[in-house]
Amino acid sequence: MTEENVRTTDTAFTITRTFPAPLATVWDTWTRPEHFQQWFHAKPGTVELDLRTGGPWRAVTQTPGGEMPVSGVYREVIDGEKLVWTVDTPGDPVVMTATFSERDGRTVAVYHQTVVAPFTCDQAVAGATGLLDSFGQYLKTITGTQP
Repeated sequence: MTEENVRTTDTAFTITRTFPAPLATVWDTWTRPEHFQQWFHAKPGTVELDLRTGGPWRAVTQTPGGEMPVSGVYREVIDGEKLVWTVDTPGDPVVMTATFSERDGRTVAVYHQTVVAPFTCDQAVAGATGLLDSFGQYLKTITGTQP
């Protein structure tokens, strides 16, 4: 079972999830293009992840409204532990952080994201929650466990 905690402010939110899988499995599923493509709902062949500080990332997502290109830059990468990345948006990029730690064979993932205005926070939380749900479901196909 996946545990979740959500905290919000006017300018950011944090979601903490515990996944029933070891850290190495969660990290690989989050950072390897062939896995990222699946849980991020990216168009096959469009995912590029240059997993290093300053490295770009990009994908074309498949949404009900059609295809949407997304991209950004990794600001910080600590292998197996932490990712800080941006998503290019008009104006300032959105900054996201994910930290990972293992406890008793399960992985605690803490996802943090800035928002441009208080009225966008609920929408951003819903989007992030949807992606984390998708990640958990895809992780289940790899580990054979319940998310």
